[in-house]
Amino acid sequence: LAGAVNRMLDRVETAVVARRELLDDVSHELRTPITVVRGHMELLDPDDHDDVVETRALVIDEIDRMGTLVGDLLELARASDTVNPASTDLAALTEAVLDKARALGDRQWTLDEAAQVTCCVAMVQAVLDPRRITQAWLQLAQNAVQYSADGTLIAIGSGADSQWARLWVRDRGIGIAPDDIECVRQRFVRGTAGTESVAGSGLGLNIVESIARAHGGQLDIESTPGVGSTFTLVVPLRPGGADPGGKP
Repeated sequence: LAGAVNRMLDRVETAVVARRELLDDVSHELRTPITVVRGHMELLDPDDHDDVVETRALVIDEIDRMGTLVGDLLELARASDTVNPASTDLAALTEAVLDKARALGDRQWTLDEAAQVTCCVAMVQAVLDPRRITQAWLQLAQNAVQYSADGTLIAIGSGADSQWARLWVRDRGIGIAPDDIECVRQRFVRGTAGTESVAGSGLGLNIVESIARAHGGQLDIESTPGVGSTFTLVVPLRPGGADPGGKP
């Protein structure tokens, strides 16, 4: 009972912090596009057709960017406190995510392995939120597509031990510099390599990590520049069932 109350209080605290961060992020990140739109509208010459067309295109682009940003921020807030765990077949979930990921880009999609119990043919049952885990897993797959070339390999796989499930995406993309690995976890931060040609708000990995934390887990990142990256969701097989002192 004490453990359940503590976990409930942790979730409440996480939700309050997430909402406070959301308000801070909204006020900070929307200030620039609003200033840009207002500045161009104030300088608009209504009698200059070319100026009107140019300004209209710029304003629409900034409004679209604000819409994407607001959507990402709301998703980030929800990810930390809307987890509905259910008994889930990890092998089936792995194959379902791979099937969905194939539509993300022209890559050599491969199944590394699907989590199974080693002593028998039964599949591993984990108590997690399959919808949120699928969302996080596909976000990792989308990142792999964005930072890799057409036709290159992207592998999806899962494994499990007595306490932890590991769900990964492995690519042969541009990789991440060692100094950037911790930075890319932060909000609105992206790696220094290849970001000029890749669109995004810099919130994707933070959303993934929020979903992992909401399950009591974490996101592990291994990467070598020019070789590729492996992103692994590490979550307990049972809520509160993993050893708090044990390393995922």
